[in-house]
Amino acid sequence: MADPFPQDRAHSTVALVLAGGQGSRLSPLTDARSKPAVPVAGQYRLIDVVLSNLANSGLKDVWIVEQYRPFTLNQHLAGGRPWDLDGTRHGLRLLPPAEGRTEEGFAAGNGHALHQQVPLLESFGADTVVVLSADHLYQFDLRPALEQHRARGSELTVVTTQTDEDPSRFGVVQVDADHTVTRYDHKPEDPEGSVVATEIFIYDVAALGQVTRRLTAERGDADGDSLGDYGESIVPAFVGHRRTHAYRLDGYWRDVGTVEAYFKAHMELLDGTGLDLDRPGWPLITNPKHAPPAWIDTRATVSASLVTAGCRIRGEVEHSIVGPGVVVEAGARVSRSVLLGDCVVPAGAELESVIADVGAEIPTGRSGRTKPGPGNITVLVPENRGPASADETTGD
Repeated sequence: MADPFPQDRAHSTVALVLAGGQGSRLSPLTDARSKPAVPVAGQYRLIDVVLSNLANSGLKDVWIVEQYRPFTLNQHLAGGRPWDLDGTRHGLRLLPPAEGRTEEGFAAGNGHALHQQVPLLESFGADTVVVLSADHLYQFDLRPALEQHRARGSELTVVTTQTDEDPSRFGVVQVDADHTVTRYDHKPEDPEGSVVATEIFIYDVAALGQVTRRLTAERGDADGDSLGDYGESIVPAFVGHRRTHAYRLDGYWRDVGTVEAYFKAHMELLDGTGLDLDRPGWPLITNPKHAPPAWIDTRATVSASLVTAGCRIRGEVEHSIVGPGVVVEAGARVSRSVLLGDCVVPAGAELESVIADVGAEIPTGRSGRTKPGPGNITVLVPENRGPASADETTGD
């Protein structure tokens, strides 16, 4: 994949968003769309969070590695225009799987996906690459982290946070008084501490190339298939042998890679403890879906909820997020639920702790209930969910 402007080196930092995984832990919401394309907070998509952070941080070279069901995602990205990333020499690049060279083809894990992009980063002339995932909610200015990375001569900077969740779900990081990362444990069974990696990594490109080529040579695996998750291979190699430092992300950060975490993040949003959609000077940018304003009937009751454009509410909505095009009929009740869009809640229906996907068929009677423990969320999906579902053919 040749660079069309090989002499233009105005920007030395590339942001690489790994958006190709299937996201099976978020099933069934990812059965017919890629995880970054999953709706969030009513009118947004998950990928809007990382793209908004990058745009607000002034990063102009943003590359997105795709693989699983990219159609809806590409429609939403619109060539990068909503985030001012539709430049000629710099801007948004989509990196789908390709055949023809050894470093291309389908990735066998995010470590393999990262290894595949090293030759392109080198040919582009990037000296720094920020590697990010697309399934986290946070607001973070990358510029101070990049300044620290360069000032300290770091070859890897791991952005960390203190989690209130089970640390064994993440990469657990040990840091000394000098902010040097002394240990990294990928999803350990018995984690030591609650400081974890946020899945934001800043690499020196030359060092990244050296480390990945050494690892693949040692494994006799030039293609890099054996690299698996970068938390199992690439990051530990840097921590053990390269200048690796930590930078702390203070404030809200939530991994929404599971149904329970996705639901919790929406309840936090409604409680005022989650993502700040009104943060001054730091807008959450999306490619909006054009729809008329929401309409609330005089018989309706709406409280502590977000209601997006195109909705028609005649029934009761309490502590819920109502996505575009949802109809709540008179005599219906929605409580502590997340309705992603284009569905009808019929008279007599009562939803509690429910996620209703785009186009879901909602029965009359009670769906869902609040109960303790994991797995307490009911997910409703369209009856005809499958390879040719509406989301992949129309972009929902």
